[in-house]
Amino acid sequence: MERRTLLKAGLATTAGGLLVPALDGFTESAEAGPLRVAKVLARDLRTPWGITFLPDGSALVGERDSGRVHRVGKNGGRRLVGRVAVHSQRASFGEGGLLGLAVSPTFSRDSWLYAYISTRSDNRVVRMRVTSGGLGQPHVVLAGIPTNVHHNGGRLAFHGGLLFASTGDAENASLAQNRGSLAGKILRMTPDGRVPEGNPFGNFTWSYGHRNVEGITFDGKGRMWASEFGEKKYDELNRIVKGGNYGWPRSEGRDGPGGGRDPLAQWATDVCSPSGVAVVKGRAFLGALRGRCVWAVRLNGPQKGRKVRYFHNRFGRIRTVVKAPDGTLWMTTSNHDGRPSTPHGDDDRIIRLRVT
Repeated sequence: MERRTLLKAGLATTAGGLLVPALDGFTESAEAGPLRVAKVLARDLRTPWGITFLPDGSALVGERDSGRVHRVGKNGGRRLVGRVAVHSQRASFGEGGLLGLAVSPTFSRDSWLYAYISTRSDNRVVRMRVTSGGLGQPHVVLAGIPTNVHHNGGRLAFHGGLLFASTGDAENASLAQNRGSLAGKILRMTPDGRVPEGNPFGNFTWSYGHRNVEGITFDGKGRMWASEFGEKKYDELNRIVKGGNYGWPRSEGRDGPGGGRDPLAQWATDVCSPSGVAVVKGRAFLGALRGRCVWAVRLNGPQKGRKVRYFHNRFGRIRTVVKAPDGTLWMTTSNHDGRPSTPHGDDDRIIRLRVT
């Protein structure tokens, strides 16, 4: 039977030829498929969240609740670089702290590290110098992003010399449709925190109607993709466009003619809860927390939108998936984040994945 026939019949094949159910519109894949574990790069971290790569291929990795920043070598091993003061609410199952990281596109000249952090009063974007002695004092780039125990967003990404930041609705859904609010948005700013030319509403808002976006990335065509937590129905993978309204709280998942932009892919919330997202070889790879796996979604071609699940229940909660300079993926486990989980003895880990 051809693969297309198998899918229509409700079956799929693993790389080893084993037939497994293609449930709920997705295929379960064996580990021998195109996504493989290459190496455990670091162990014994506590809720690693943000990852950003340095010019030499090593990475800076932040721990959400402690605020510690580690340097992880491209072939493994880590050392402590410094610590950022943050407000963690882990004891309340909170989601704030040291979240997204991004180095300046001109890091080799200016040594700026950008971080999305939670304080007691707000979420904010700051930047600090990375020196041989550690981290310099944080300088505020953008403050006043609403904060709450949950829905703090937090991912950062540079594209075209400008900085993008994802924010949550801070558990106040009405803010997502308010284009003047910083909550429930994807924001676009200059590296020093000004509103750049070309923003659609004359402020920091690039897109709106988001509940809680914890993953943003760009593909090789310059298209922006974002992963978003739903409430009780659907999680989403969205293509982000300038000025787009993604529907929250009016809609969750696809709403057809309802006015919001529909996601490319959606999941029931109990099988996903997506955080980090990266694009490699025409597929978006998403770390799933509640789903305890990595999801792959085809972005183009006749199988556009097709979903495949990898490593289900093997590593526990998966937080971040990011593309490394060598084309591999780095993913982080999140088994110490305060949510129900059973950490392995050396959790949390950073694991390199090879995409074939």
